[in-house]
Amino acid sequence: MRPLFAGRLLRLGSAAVACLLTAGTAGPASAADDLPQTDELSVHTPYSRTLPLGTDDGRPQVRTLGVGLYHDNDNFTVTDGRLTVDVTGLAGVAEVTWPENCTPNGASAVCDVPLVPAIGDFEDQVLLTVRAADGAGTGAQGRITYEATATGGPEGTLTAPHESFSTTLTIGSGPDLAIDPLVAIKDARPGDERTIPFKITNNGDRSADGFTVSLNTSHGLADLTRFDACTYTAAEVNGYPPTEKALCTFDRVLAPGDSFELPEPLTVRLAPHALAERFDIDVEPLGDAQDIDPRNDYVALQIGAVNTADFSVTGDAVSGAAGETATAELTFRNNGPAWVGHLGSGDPVAEVRLIVPAGTKVTGVPTGCYPHTLTGGYYPRQTGAPRYDCELPYWVLEDTGRTFAFSVRIDTVIPGVTGAVSIHPEYGEFGEYPFDFDPDLTNNTAVLAVN
Repeated sequence: MRPLFAGRLLRLGSAAVACLLTAGTAGPASAADDLPQTDELSVHTPYSRTLPLGTDDGRPQVRTLGVGLYHDNDNFTVTDGRLTVDVTGLAGVAEVTWPENCTPNGASAVCDVPLVPAIGDFEDQVLLTVRAADGAGTGAQGRITYEATATGGPEGTLTAPHESFSTTLTIGSGPDLAIDPLVAIKDARPGDERTIPFKITNNGDRSADGFTVSLNTSHGLADLTRFDACTYTAAEVNGYPPTEKALCTFDRVLAPGDSFELPEPLTVRLAPHALAERFDIDVEPLGDAQDIDPRNDYVALQIGAVNTADFSVTGDAVSGAAGETATAELTFRNNGPAWVGHLGSGDPVAEVRLIVPAGTKVTGVPTGCYPHTLTGGYYPRQTGAPRYDCELPYWVLEDTGRTFAFSVRIDTVIPGVTGAVSIHPEYGEFGEYPFDFDPDLTNNTAVLAVN
């Protein structure tokens, strides 16, 4: 079973993204500053893929490989992409059927990509159809290589050299349990019950002699459907958010091409503290059988609720004579009603920031707090910095409070001096998407007052 919600756990598939820094003279679309502009052309490819043999001596099933180009500087417009796909290394292992936007020439083809997107807008532009070659045996491997050029970038041309990007195809035999795609749920409301259309199909060339289904719900999901075949546990592991897990075992034989649905609808209810939830589903064959394509036997369904979480921070007031040290406590609190968890990224939900008051020096720094210059740059020492950022975990419950206690030495008595205390997401600001769940920004700032 895969672990749940432990930082960056959202599986992104087997595509490997590699980049090549290239020089290219077309002027940038936006000259925001005078710094030299660069751009990178990349080929987005699956790193590897397993192809099944035929069922009952029939023709092997086909698989689709999505390939494409992208570049990483959206100040440039990049056009006339030409992707060369070389399948020489597949001889005797696999066969390729070329799509309409590719022009084959022997064991390679040049595929046209009229407009190369920037990285955030990427989609597969070339869909290769592949299957095991006649006579290929289990374990046989072959390799596809790619090269690409495009018009654009700082010098007018971007180039990705030959064999910098590749896909390895392996011939396999076994079950391939695939979960039907699920569409993310948006704008649900606390109290809603939602039905998850769960279905699996064996796309492999061998039967699965039974299988397990693992269901994992995040903290804001409740009332998971009860099935006789499942064992349910509520997990509260130190350092991880509370979850509910169900492990279901089905002894049914699932032959190639057969599908399976649960005996009754799979439902879940959104709790009063729901916000950005996840429902993870994992399917694995029983026994010694190995799923030949694990990319499609796991899904992480995103379920979004219309709710708020009121983050706040309080400062402190300390006093003392010159040379004395005081303890200053800065407290973050989530006033709810929702909990917040960055279950995909693993980023801290917020940072508590202290601008050190004039005339004082931090001599003791709490765990999780890091020194910076006033502008957020690197500061070489743990103590004595003008600014500190304190990280919260990647999740906080609907009533979480966290206090950071600093030791502050008063070097010069300046009556009424203050230092700013505030909370921020790791990037962006609260009140702006995707951190617009906080309904009251007035309590996101405070002060540390001295004397």
